[in-house]
Amino acid sequence: MEAFMTHDGLVAPLDRVNVDTDQIIPKQYLKSIKRTGFGDYLFDAWRFLDEGDIGMTPNERRINHEFALNQPAYQGASVLLARDNFGCGSSREHAVWALQEFGFRAVIAPSFADIFYGNCFKNGLLPIVLEENIVSDLFSRAATGLNLAIDLEAQTVRTADGDVYPFEIDPGLKTKMLTGMDDIAMTLAERNLIETFERGHRAAQPWLFLRGN
Repeated sequence: MEAFMTHDGLVAPLDRVNVDTDQIIPKQYLKSIKRTGFGDYLFDAWRFLDEGDIGMTPNERRINHEFALNQPAYQGASVLLARDNFGCGSSREHAVWALQEFGFRAVIAPSFADIFYGNCFKNGLLPIVLEENIVSDLFSRAATGLNLAIDLEAQTVRTADGDVYPFEIDPGLKTKMLTGMDDIAMTLAERNLIETFERGHRAAQPWLFLRGN
């Protein structure tokens, strides 16, 4: 996955609580285990006024121009600003894939659903938890255009006005993001230790490896 160290980006506000994964990427589009092809259907029921189908592009749909992500001021946004309990509902990893393919590198909210939060770190999308009053202030600023500078190493979010908001993150998850290593890559990084253990295990208990066992 792509490493995350620093990122400067335009903020798109999604002023809704309890946004679940079916709203992020509806179930009718979950017909592939590839990590691509989902961005066109992100927030499908909110972005469009008609019912879509797999293979239909946004240009073939009736656009809901009232929805924030369709408004000219937020085109090219790469930081999503959300409310409490973002990513609740089912455990579908496709929700993270859709957000990434649409162009988001980070999501800021007062709280996230646990499974969605974990899925973000498996794919390189940075979820940032900030206090609710700070998020509300950022929403008010985003109404007239807001860019944020995110520094993962320093664990800070900075506005163009110089306001700095620190955030907490588990050290292990932070390392994953900084190095761009998912669970498989981190396991393979310990390959020499694993192989050494396996050789010792085989030598100490050879009967476990006899053919037919």
